[in-house]
Amino acid sequence: MEYVLTKNWHVPDQRKISVAEKNDAYSSLKKVFGMTPLQIIEEVKASGLRGRGGAGFATGIKWGFIPKDNKKPVYLINNFDESEPGTFKDRMIAEKDPHMIIEGMIIASFAIGAHTAFIYIRGEYHRPWEILEEALKEAYAKGYLGKNILGSGFDLDIFTHRGAGAYICGEETALLSSLEGGRGYPRIKPPFPAIAGAWACPTIVNNVETLSNIPYIINNGAAAFKKIGTEKSAGTKLMSASGHINKPGVYEVEMGLPIRTFLEEHLGGVWKGRKVKGVVPGGSSFAPLTNEEAMRTNLDFESCAAAGTSLGSGGFYVMDDTTCMVRLLQFTTKFYAHESCGQCTPCREGSGWISKIARRIESGNGRERDLNLLEDVCSNVVNGRTICVFADAMAMPVQGFLKKFRHEFEEHIRLGKCPHG
Repeated sequence: MEYVLTKNWHVPDQRKISVAEKNDAYSSLKKVFGMTPLQIIEEVKASGLRGRGGAGFATGIKWGFIPKDNKKPVYLINNFDESEPGTFKDRMIAEKDPHMIIEGMIIASFAIGAHTAFIYIRGEYHRPWEILEEALKEAYAKGYLGKNILGSGFDLDIFTHRGAGAYICGEETALLSSLEGGRGYPRIKPPFPAIAGAWACPTIVNNVETLSNIPYIINNGAAAFKKIGTEKSAGTKLMSASGHINKPGVYEVEMGLPIRTFLEEHLGGVWKGRKVKGVVPGGSSFAPLTNEEAMRTNLDFESCAAAGTSLGSGGFYVMDDTTCMVRLLQFTTKFYAHESCGQCTPCREGSGWISKIARRIESGNGRERDLNLLEDVCSNVVNGRTICVFADAMAMPVQGFLKKFRHEFEEHIRLGKCPHG
């Protein structure tokens, strides 16, 4: 397998520009400035690159949404909020190869006509922020940023903006509100950010991993990128692996890799020789897979969707056969109830209700009607009835856990305690 993103992670001091340049950092820019913005967008479209932040939308098509007759400034926002529980792969890119991120942002900015770009980074990521700040200084000093980059006539400034640690600010319109200095409240779409984003100007919001793929596509061509992975899920994917496994960490895998292979050959199997009870391939906002489902599912967008879950942001975690799924869901719902921004009544109240019911069942005080009540709140109160998809992101794991592991919830209610002790 050809590594697109992690090929230089083992190189000492790769974060320094002098070392990164020896490994081809910024080598794509001369080629880029010989192309038209439209040619770059068409190349990215042809590559089949899809967003790596969770939604999986086609990157080149998204760039093409910027209005052609636009008279306003255009902005590029690099979404580095990364706050999904169990997801930590963007942090590793920043720590291991920050110039890959900056190079991708320069190419994207040139393609969409942006002269100002922002890296919106979550507040807790202090060390990655320091590394990016140093990398930006180096890039300015070398002439890769600022006025007339490499004599191309193209100007670009990149700024970092630190968030305050709100999960909702990973949602692109809430991120824009926060960037503008307001409360991180999501906005109703349409208009979409490509039409009216930051300060009501056309704005493209891309994930860190998404933008980090761009230098490879320009250097090697769309066809080379599309050869990796599957027909509809091109390229590789960074997976943040955690839970009951022997070798947790961040792994770059080719799209389409079977979960069974990933678990056994990359992660060293389940710890202590235990069996798999469940797997969440894409982060806590998606439904879990049972062991049987996981073993016949691959790590790509289509296979995960067919199994009733999502590849999401690649927050892959494994639960062994001693895991109490009721307790796990209780922790999950507590997080989402806490992180609801409170703007929508169905989300603010519904997430609180769901969390309270889950806590009641886990503590041994559940009632028989609680399971139907959970499903009712998910289906008729929160799901699809709010400004953004935060409430949906809470409802999906709840419905998934009830569907796949309902017998454990029923046993908790019947016994009035956790059977796992």
